[in-house]
Formats: sequence, structure tokens, C-alpha cells
Amino acid sequence: MISANNITLRVGKKALFEDVNIKFTEGNCYGVIGANGAGKSTFLKILSGQLEPTSGEVVIGQGERLSFLQQDHFKYDEFQVLDTVIMGNARLYEIMKEKDAIYMKEDFTDEDGIKAAELEGEFASMNGWEAESDAANLLNGLGIETEYHYSLMKDLTGAQKVKVLLAQALFGNPDILLLDEPTNHLDLDAIAWLEEFLINFENTVIVVSHDRYFLNKVCTHIADIDYGKIQLYAGNYDFWYESSQLMIRQMKEANRKKEEKIKELQEFIQRFSANASKSKQATSRKRALEKIELDDIRPSSRKYPYIDFRPNREIGNEVLTVDHISKTIDGEKILDNISFILNREDKVALVGPNERAKTVLFQILAGEMEPDEGSYKWGLTTTQAYFPKDNSAEFDNEDTIVEWLTQYSEEKDVTYVRGFLGRMLFAGEDGVKKVKVLSGGEKVRCMLSKLMISGANVLMLDEPTDHLDMEAITALNNGLIKFPGVLIFSSRDHQIVETTANRIMEIVNGQLIDKITTYDEYLANDEMARKRQVFEMTEKDD
Repeated sequence: MISANNITLRVGKKALFEDVNIKFTEGNCYGVIGANGAGKSTFLKILSGQLEPTSGEVVIGQGERLSFLQQDHFKYDEFQVLDTVIMGNARLYEIMKEKDAIYMKEDFTDEDGIKAAELEGEFASMNGWEAESDAANLLNGLGIETEYHYSLMKDLTGAQKVKVLLAQALFGNPDILLLDEPTNHLDLDAIAWLEEFLINFENTVIVVSHDRYFLNKVCTHIADIDYGKIQLYAGNYDFWYESSQLMIRQMKEANRKKEEKIKELQEFIQRFSANASKSKQATSRKRALEKIELDDIRPSSRKYPYIDFRPNREIGNEVLTVDHISKTIDGEKILDNISFILNREDKVALVGPNERAKTVLFQILAGEMEPDEGSYKWGLTTTQAYFPKDNSAEFDNEDTIVEWLTQYSEEKDVTYVRGFLGRMLFAGEDGVKKVKVLSGGEKVRCMLSKLMISGANVLMLDEPTDHLDMEAITALNNGLIKFPGVLIFSSRDHQIVETTANRIMEIVNGQLIDKITTYDEYLANDEMARKRQVFEMTEKDD
């Protein structure tokens, strides 16, 4: 159990939180949601003790251990991967190192023996003998293969480090688990594994995430941060959305009825206040009128962009032909003899853990990289727009947002260009901000504006949801569903893949698996194939 009691946090004159009272209990998973800047990550830092509130206190159950997802990806660079995971239980790791130091002494004394025996007892009580195997199981589940377990953290990629730090947070069955954006940089397989882990986790989980499918899958409650307050809802994300919308509708309906009553009373008072025979009734209605109070319906701080991809021309039957493309980088065969044809109705999701292969394929199709072998050909009626995973080069200049977007528009009228920026929540003075100072989320919204203004009938998007808040992800999801052109994309957002794609491609060991199916059907068939493989191996061993 962990509770926030009368928590207030002020940043300058602004109160980010004001008198927040909330209790998180054992056996539940709480999804913390809110608009960008609402204070979701800040609230988790207060709960974890990384940040002191202006007033109030955080209370943790006696003897309970709290674990949180580290955000510093370089903190453990000089440590082995397995040790980094075990550090998730600081006391256990301390005992392991203290034991090792005693046993390595050349002049081992009786006092050392007594101390070692005490440590061994505590070590055993904490299931220390299973620590390495438990850590290895977590790593394997998240896709960090055994060959990396004894490597130094500095030798891992950024995505691998994220997985190790997540394994560290999960290690040792903590009583309270705080996770800030745990699905960031995870492939869909790793996200699915994490979902199952949290569903079966019996203690308290508090998680911040922009992944709606993930929140729906794992959460028993939603903690909604809006205007410095936190409202708790029982149920998952979809239940919260329906409940919050229903509450607003009910308050509006109640206000409508109150307004009708107010009007009725005012008309009676105005009509009969001067009438002696009706004066008592008029006075009575005045008192009734004074008692009626309208509910204060404060609009949410959430803002949804409007994303609408409209092609300038209809696409023909010939879209794209990819013919035996291969690509080797740094001695690794990234793409191996890949061939496929895109049709005019295709919405293709590139899935699977090999992020590099997907990005290389996008770069080749966008003309940014040449294949070693093979070729590709776009149809004559196609116009393509590309959203790269790394967009930093786009914004390494002195342009304002309006200037930056204008260069990609056939229509150079400022009002026309600002209209596209306005849809993406860049209003007024935002247009003169320099693009080089934009946040990650603002840059993504600029890139989506570029795609909209292009009028392309083929969209290629490599992880477009990175850095977006839930409102922008929802708007993007809706925009992709409505898009009448051809789509080829990769995304870690399960809901976007499931609701948008009608064709799934996965690159495994450089080769292509291509299925006309939905994502959930693809996963179900893949799971059945894995079970069948295990059964066949078992039968063979027998």
C-alpha cells in the first residue's frame, strides 16, 4: 500500500498539484493518465521519493519495498547486465557483494565466519540462491538473449538498456512497482510479455503510459490527473473514457434542467411580484431560486489535434513492386532477398523485434539508401510521404515553424499553412518558434503536419507515435483509419496496428513473412505455431 496525503507541489507561483489525497492498494494496477504537462511523471517521482512535495507526505506500508523504472540509461554502464538487474533489490545485491568480500579474505577470522553466517541466512530468506536465474528469466522474457547477460551495460544498444532497466524494476517481487512509460522502445513482443507479467503480478503497480491497449490490458483502476487534482476510476482506460464522458453528459443534463427551472421561477417572480394575492408565492420562489446552483463543469485540459490525410489524387492499381532486395550493413545481413507487391487497398504494418530491418526497408523505399541487390518501382499514380524514426536532421536549422512547413507546401499562403499547424495545436505565436528548440512531441506534430500538407496517397511511417501524448495518438489512429490511400507503417502501439492494418509483414533473419490478416489474428496464429513447435519437440524427446 502507498498513499499520497495532502500532496501539494508548487513550481514558482504555479501549483502543479493541490491537496492530492489518493491511496493505492495491493493487488491493483493503476494507470496514471493526463495531458502533456499535467504532471504524471512528476507525481511518480514524488511517490518514489525522488522529488519532495511542497507540502504533504507519501506513506508506504511498513516493511514494504518500492521499486521504480530508472530513466538514466548510462548510470550502470560499468556493471554487468545480470548484476544491473539484481540491483533492483538493493539489499540483496549488497549482501551478495558483502559475502563475496568476506570469502575473498586471506585472513578469514571467526568474526568473519559469524558475519558470513548471518548474511547467508538473510540471503536465503530473500531467495538469493534464485536471484541469477530469476534475473535471467526476466531478461529472456524481454528479449535480452543469454549471450548478453554477462556483457557490460555500456556495450548494449539504447533499446537493450531500456529492457535491462525494466527487468531491474521488476526484479525481486517488489511490494510497490512504479513504471514511467515502460513500453517506450519496447517491441510488440516485449510489450506482450510485460502485459502478462503485470496481469499476474499480485502487488501494487502504478504505471504511466500512452499506450491505450496496454492500459486496457493491465489496469484495474485509472488515476486521471487534470487541473492539479487526481480523480480515481475503477476499471481500465476504455471504462475511464466512457465514465468520464458520461459524467460530463450527466452534469450538462442536470444543468439544463436547473436552467429551465431557473427560467420558470424568474418568469413567475417577474409576473407576480407586484400582485398582492401572489406575493407570498413569489417570495417563496425567490428563496427556491437562491438555492439553485449550477454545477461548475470545468473543461478538460486535454487537447486533441485534428489529423486528416487527404490525397491530392486517386491512386491507381500499380502501387509498389519490390524485387529481391538485399542489404548488408557492418557485416550483418539486414534484408535478404525480399520481394512483395503493394496493392491499392493495402494497409501494411511492419512488426517484429528487428527495428533496424524495418527502418532500413523504409529508408530504401524512401530513396534515402540504396539496396545492395534488387530493385523497387513505385507506380506512376503514386506520391509518397515518409515519416522517419529519427527526424532530428529535419529541424537542425534556424527556420520558424511556419517557414519550415511552407517549404513543403505547394500553396505558399501563410494563412493556408497556419491552418495545418492549427490542426496540430500550434496556435498564434507558436508559428514563430524556431524549430530547433521544439520538444520531441512538437517535432512529431510538425512532421504529421508535413504529411498532411503533402497530399500524398502513399504514407510510410516509421514509429510515428514516439513522443506523442495519448490525445495525439488517438487523433493519429483516427486519421490513419480514415486515410483512403496506401499505408505502410511500423508502430509499437498495439491498438493502431490492430485497427489500421489489413496486412502484416515481419522481417525475421532478414527474410520476409507476409500475411493478409489483422494483427490479433497474426499473433494468435503465431502463438499456436509456437505451441505446436514445443509439442513436436516434446514428442520427439519422448
